[in-house]
Amino acid sequence: MGSSKYKMEFTKHRLDNGLSIIVNSDYSSPMVAMNILYDIGARDEDPTLTGFAHLFEHLMFGGSANIPDYDSPLQLAGGDNNAFTNNDYTDYHLTIPYQNLETGFWLESDRMNELAFSQESLDVQKKVVIEEYRQRYLNQPYGDAWLLLKPLAYKVHPYLWPTIGKEIRHIEEARLSDVKNFFYSHYAPNNAILSLSGSIQPDEAFKMAEKWFGPIPSRVIKPRNLKPEPEQTGFRFQQVERPVPSPAVYLAWHMGDRFSREYYILDLLSDILSNGMSARLFLRLVKDRKLFSDIDAYITGDRDPGLFVICGRIANGVTAEAGMQAIREEISRILDEPIEERELNKVKNRAESQFLFSNLNVQNKALNLSYFEWLGDAAMIGREMELIRSVTIAEIKETAAKIFRDSNCSCLVYAKNEEN
Repeated sequence: MGSSKYKMEFTKHRLDNGLSIIVNSDYSSPMVAMNILYDIGARDEDPTLTGFAHLFEHLMFGGSANIPDYDSPLQLAGGDNNAFTNNDYTDYHLTIPYQNLETGFWLESDRMNELAFSQESLDVQKKVVIEEYRQRYLNQPYGDAWLLLKPLAYKVHPYLWPTIGKEIRHIEEARLSDVKNFFYSHYAPNNAILSLSGSIQPDEAFKMAEKWFGPIPSRVIKPRNLKPEPEQTGFRFQQVERPVPSPAVYLAWHMGDRFSREYYILDLLSDILSNGMSARLFLRLVKDRKLFSDIDAYITGDRDPGLFVICGRIANGVTAEAGMQAIREEISRILDEPIEERELNKVKNRAESQFLFSNLNVQNKALNLSYFEWLGDAAMIGREMELIRSVTIAEIKETAAKIFRDSNCSCLVYAKNEEN
């Protein structure tokens, strides 16, 4: 299970209906964190009905068959909750005092079993999501970046649309029958992972799970049939004019999936380039050359092959072409000049600090247990840092040479619309 320094103790159990349960006992807090991960994300949507995974994140708080209001009983029990959706899965989590934990089981099991489907509830949540779509993606500077960049980089795989959906019309036209079909095809005990961390013994948690989740029937899950993205063979470019404060450039290169060695290598390289005030892109392109007002590099971290992204807002008086050329020069430095061991160790140490710190919190531990079990085995938590620590300078150079090719790159440029 990996080095004892990184290992997290847990106990696993599976109910007859297929629900996976993982428990980490942590008595440093009187609270218990409960996390439920459903193996349903934006990549599982029908291309003509996108945004449904995110819509369901909202619908799950709109009342279930026996509980009209999710939040009130949880708050009365001293609990707190939240949720998020991404390309690959949907996650619901709550924290609650140990003595009131059964309230959490009651709430989560009831909405897993059946939502209070109604046209009224659907209309309310559609309005919320549509407003979010407009405010976050259409009505703020650079908000539509992923609506533009994803279909530029992807042509076949469903990562070509963002979690919010391909277009607002799909949510506007969502029917109650579509919503019900989506729920019963994806929300089920045999498509979920329940994890707990906090002041609770595994046997007690398993008994509560059997009591509240055991009666929920397993369901037929819609088969996943994802088309792999073909290798990109040419540079892709799109420029749009928008009323933005300054021009901006987004560069995206295809990379390996979450299980590949590339994932760890490029995660560290993104930190070398942009994590902190001493990172390469900030020092050279923002502080020294003043070509960008801000710049970032990151990996999307998707389960299937994802993207390595560099994006930045260009300083006044600098052209997009000059900005892109400066980024290319920094990439060339990675290939031509070896990264120093000190530089690599610095980002490894930072990654380890973040890893260890994240696992002090029961909510983060519950989420990590669900996430790594979803990846294949919760015990992978104990091996993550070992994989990161094992990355070499030679691997970074070799991988950079492999992915940073123009033929593997998609470029989005925001030009400033001076008329607005």
